[in-house]
Order: sequence, then C-alpha cells, then structure tokens
Amino acid sequence: MQETASAEQKTDHETPAPLGGEPHHALTPALIEALLDAIKAGDKSAILDLVEPLHAADMGDLLGLLRSKQRRKLLDLIGPQLDPEVLPELDEHLRDKVVAAMSSEALAAAVAALETDDSVYLLENLSETRKAEVLNLLPRMERSPVEKGLSYPEDTAGRLMRSELVAVPHYWTVGHTIDYMRSVDDLPDDFYEIFIVDPSFHIVGTVSLSRVARTRRHVAMGDIMEREQTLIPVTMDQEEVAYLFNQYGLISAAVVDEDERLVGVITVDDVVDVIGEEAEEDILRLGGVSETDPTDSVIVTTGRRFPWLLVNLLTAILASLVIAQFEAAIEKIVALAVLMPIVASMGGNAGTQTLTVAVRAIATREMNPTNAVQIVFREVFVAGFNGVLFSLIMGAIGGYWFHSTAIGLVLAAAMLINLLAAGIAGVLTPLALERLKIDPAMASGVMVTTVTDVVGFFSFLGLASILLL
Repeated sequence: MQETASAEQKTDHETPAPLGGEPHHALTPALIEALLDAIKAGDKSAILDLVEPLHAADMGDLLGLLRSKQRRKLLDLIGPQLDPEVLPELDEHLRDKVVAAMSSEALAAAVAALETDDSVYLLENLSETRKAEVLNLLPRMERSPVEKGLSYPEDTAGRLMRSELVAVPHYWTVGHTIDYMRSVDDLPDDFYEIFIVDPSFHIVGTVSLSRVARTRRHVAMGDIMEREQTLIPVTMDQEEVAYLFNQYGLISAAVVDEDERLVGVITVDDVVDVIGEEAEEDILRLGGVSETDPTDSVIVTTGRRFPWLLVNLLTAILASLVIAQFEAAIEKIVALAVLMPIVASMGGNAGTQTLTVAVRAIATREMNPTNAVQIVFREVFVAGFNGVLFSLIMGAIGGYWFHSTAIGLVLAAAMLINLLAAGIAGVLTPLALERLKIDPAMASGVMVTTVTDVVGFFSFLGLASILLL
C-alpha cells in the first residue's frame, strides 16, 4: 500500500521529462526558435503549446531573452492566460516594462492571485496614480495588506514579508489546528511553521509543521511550541534580514511592528532573492557599473556608465600630473617610462585583492569592531611580504634588463612601497566608508586605484630623481 501511494503521489506532483532526456521546463534553443517563429506568425495556439509547460521562473527568463517588440506581441497573444506567478520572477527592469504594458484590470487580477510580498513587488515602482487605480480594482480584504506592505520603506522587512500566515492561541489542540487549516481557504500556499499568539497578537512561540504532523490530536499547541525565536522588526533593512537567516539557519521568521505584534512572515525563498540582489549590486558597484538591463538601449547604458568613467578620468589626470612633475627625469632615463607602469599596475592589482576581501568581510559581518584591527594588521603584513618578494623579483629583472644595479634598487624600493600602500588602502578605505555610512562597494575601487597610481608613480619617479640623476 505504501509503495502504491508513493507512486500515485509522484504521478500527481512530478511532470515526466519528455523524450530525449531534456527536462520539461528547459529553455532549449529549439524551443526558443520555435517560439520566435510562432510569435512572428501570430500563432496563439502554437505559442500556448510551447509556454504552458514552462515553470514560472523559466517563463520569466524567456521574457527577458526576447526583444521589446517580440515580448509585447507575445504578451498580447497570451493575454489573461499568462500565469501571474511569472511576474514576480522577472528582473526589476523587465518587470517594470511588462507591468507598464498590462492593463490595470489585468494587473489587478494578477495582484489578487499572488501573495502579499509578490504583489508589493509588482506595484512598488508604479506612479501613485496608476498604483491607486490598480488597488481600487481589488476587493477591500485583498487591498488592505498590499497597501500596508507598500507603506513600508523600500528594502526593509515590511516590503519583503507576506501577511498570509497561520497563527493560533496556545490552548488550541493539534487536532483543532489541523481541522482549522483544512477548512480555511485563504491560507498561504507554502508555510513552514505555525505561530502561537496571545489575544493581543504578540508571539509567545512557534510550532513547526513537522512537529504538528508527529503529535497526537489532543495535545495543546502551547505544550509543543518553541519559545525561543528570531523576531524581525518591520523596519529592519533587508541585508540585515538576510544576515539573520544565514547566521541562524532560519527557514522562516516572524515580522513584528513597533509594538512587537505579529504582522507578517518572511520565508527563506524571499531571502535567497535578497542575497542574490545584494551580491549582484556589490559586484556591479565594484566595477563602477550601476544596475543595468541587457535590453536597455545604447544611449541609456552609456548614460549610466559615463559618470563613473568621468570620475576615473579625473583620477587618471591626477596620476598624470604626478608623472609630469618628473618629466626631466623621464627624458634623461628612458627606462623609467618603460618600468613605471609595472609598479602602478602591481599596486592596483594588490589593492583590488585586499579591497575585495575587505568588502566581502564587511558585507558578511566577518569583519567587525572586535577583529578589525587584527584583520588590518594581517592585510598589511600580507602586503609587506608580497612587497618584499616582488621587489626582489623585479629588482633583479630591472637591473639585468637595463644593466644597472641602481635602476634595479629603485624599482625594488618603489615596488615594496606601492604594495604596502595598496594593502593599507585596500583594507582601510572600505572600513572608513563603512564608518561614514557609505556603501564600501560603491566608491572603494576608484579611491584605492588612485592611491596606488599616485603612490606608485611618485615613489618610483621620486626615488629615481634622487638616486639616478
């Protein structure tokens, strides 16, 4: 009997892979090509046959692959048959474009079908007029939690949470709770624990669903609840929320208001999205690139990158001014022009290594006031050891290359000085920016590069002017 039940369950919940071994939801080149042909021909039936088996996340990726005109035509052909679950899967830039192309009625229908956190995600960037228009099309019971979610600041737990949850008093029995969950229609689609609350809706404990499933019906929920829990203030920054989930291995956590009353729940799937967004944001900022979308026009992308490149141009001019101060020395000793880029580039690479480690340590809370001094000294010693090793290597190479011991000594000394400066700047710059409440990933790169260029050129050319002329 158990084997039969398992087989039936598998049939109900798993979609078998098609012939050929490809997973049913895969975005294969053949599927994309067939879809493009169907869009071009305006064949709605063929389009539906191709997209209906797709998982919502894969459908979101598919919309991102299409050009604007193709995407618009596809959405027009699918119309109300588009699964609302696809919309929260879209990248923020693409989401705004898709939502803007939808009618208010279609958008309201999608919002009504989604959980609160996904509904807030869809509406948050709309104009106030359009937002009000969509919300007014919702029934009051469905509109209220969405409006409440939109009232919280961006990137906070209030925007991340969903209001759909299960909360019961401590005196309810397991049987009563199970019967309640089976009879209520508006429970969340997926949840992992039941919250035990007092009459004022303050949390007194939680019970995992696995614990409920293992306990006899007559046992009171208060007797099996866990009293220790992690409560998340509704205004907590989403990065802090992600840190708590990662630090304590949470699957879900209650969100409470300023009076510590239960107002929502955050689940691990939402936090995974936050971790991905924050990591992407930090990587882009380290490269001097703002949020971007592959479908953006050349003009839009150029406009986003130009300001950062302009800042880099100004710092490059500063480094060039340092070089200009030693123009006479470079004219007399051509070897200086050949060797000075090596000093600057080695310093830049060493600084980037240290900077990357420091920014990551700050983001993951591995660096804090308790161990900051220890980490700073470690990075300085690492930079010093690398400086000694590479100064010996480049000193020997430079001396042999230009048949001059003096040039080798100057190159070795400048290499040691610049690698030390790179290590110090790479670790202290993000710490200083963090202390000033500035995102270390946003401005550290250009500052460290400026330090290594200026120090590298100044030390190399300065020592050469003193010792070689």
